[in-house]
Amino acid sequence: MRTVEEGALRACPECGGPLPEHGRFTAWCAGCDWNVDPEGGREEPAGRGERIRRRLAERHGERLLADLTADGVPVRLDAFGVLSFTLALAVHAVTVVLLVCGALLLAGASGFWSVVGGLLALGAAWTLRPRLGRLPRDGIVLRRADAPELYALVDEVGRAVGTRGVDAIVVDAEFNASVSTLGVRRRMLTLGVPLWEVLTPRERVALLGHELGHFVNGDTRHGLVVGSALRSLTVWHDYFQPYPRPGDIFEVVTNLLLLPFRYATGALLTLLDLVALRASQRCEYLADAAAARAGSTGAAVALMDRFLVADPVEIALRREVNARRMNGRGRRGAEAAGAGLWEALAEYAADVPESEYERRRRVGALRGHSVDSTHPPTHLRRQCLLRTAREAGTVVTDGAGEGRIAAELAEARARVARELVRDGLDGT
Repeated sequence: MRTVEEGALRACPECGGPLPEHGRFTAWCAGCDWNVDPEGGREEPAGRGERIRRRLAERHGERLLADLTADGVPVRLDAFGVLSFTLALAVHAVTVVLLVCGALLLAGASGFWSVVGGLLALGAAWTLRPRLGRLPRDGIVLRRADAPELYALVDEVGRAVGTRGVDAIVVDAEFNASVSTLGVRRRMLTLGVPLWEVLTPRERVALLGHELGHFVNGDTRHGLVVGSALRSLTVWHDYFQPYPRPGDIFEVVTNLLLLPFRYATGALLTLLDLVALRASQRCEYLADAAAARAGSTGAAVALMDRFLVADPVEIALRREVNARRMNGRGRRGAEAAGAGLWEALAEYAADVPESEYERRRRVGALRGHSVDSTHPPTHLRRQCLLRTAREAGTVVTDGAGEGRIAAELAEARARVARELVRDGLDGT
């Protein structure tokens, strides 16, 4: 990767145009795209299945962009959403059938094999049961009493996008945010401190609008029925894993007997995943629209740009953590070394120049960058927001409220910093 030391290079070797002079970032030419992508090539995630899903995400994303910008916001649940919901109900119907058959076999048991069959059916129903979401055991959970101002902001954003707030907020160390269901009706919002700390107040509102927007637009993947069906099928598919190196005739026969069940569950899992993926693509566009309604179109677009620079920001975080780990010794050392971590990260993010954002936008369009395979490519999401009517944003925070939210998060952000310094990041 070619980088520019301050004042070292001023003209593009291809067209002679000016080059940005930022020593920490790649030198490139905005006029002819010289060195815009020094690593070259498309992003290719590991795993054949994930690569297929990424390509489908890009293909669906382009079609959905055309549909959304041509026809406006569609109905709440499209045909793919209905199909994924139907397939998920079929999975849960199998669970009900197994449960009923097991109960009937045991109730009318007339011999040993009736009891065995009933127990097997009940055991199968138990393993295929819907897995309901739950609070993380090792997460930092903030209740309403812990963070009333933050919950009030989430509630206000929820009203702006047409839904209610959440029942629990979890804080972690990921450069991400997400929503999920707890049990049948309760909702959980997960906020990653590294992401939250590098956002402006308007971008934070847009982030909350995007996440809560998933509860508004019929996002089946985030719902109880489809989400639990995907988890149940994944468990079954894992159960039918063959012995990797069968050592005797029993294991060989077992592999042969498991083969049709593994193919059947694998095919159904793939089908439901792909159908839900198509519906999820559409819902991401609609969640972006919710982000714009809450925080403004400009804030929603800027939020996407933050994810484009996620890699260098996470590298900067890793560097800061490693430096503090070397300086800290023991628990007290880790606590002291964690001080100032988020301020240093926010300062780094604030110093990323506009030229680097623009370079990564162009690279994203070349490579088909997306947050993950459930999201349309970022450049298409950006285009969708910029092609539709501009939103001014309905939720506006003030300095006093932002200060109170910061105070409510102070203990959680300090704890995350201490744990990162004490335990390190993955791979450090």
